[in-house]
Amino acid sequence: MTIEWRYTVEDGFGVLSVAGYLGPAAVRRFGGAVGWVVARGTGPVILDLTELRGWSVEGQLAITETARRLAGAGRSLELAAIPAEGSLVPPADCPDIPVHCDLATALSVHARHMSPPDEAQQAWRTDGWPT
Repeated sequence: MTIEWRYTVEDGFGVLSVAGYLGPAAVRRFGGAVGWVVARGTGPVILDLTELRGWSVEGQLAITETARRLAGAGRSLELAAIPAEGSLVPPADCPDIPVHCDLATALSVHARHMSPPDEAQQAWRTDGWPT
């Protein structure tokens, strides 16, 4: 089982949404999505986990590695709507990862940076992204 993803660039930040199960089989694809994010945006990244059905230890480690990778690019990671079955406890050497209860709350933190609704956003997604 793998994941699907969608990345949207707003003014000053990005939103990476992930659907499916972030387990050992999906970690490589998730890493590819993160590479896409690093190459195509600036500012903080909100990792929207609203459609994520769950995650394994490997999936959680992939998220903490993402925080390190983004920090290396001068960016930060925030989480929105983490799976109900657990919380993410990053190692002490990991950058801070703010956690928001849902995507709306995370977006409200960045609302001053968002484009007006009539402006086109840049967005990319996998073919299987749920509609």
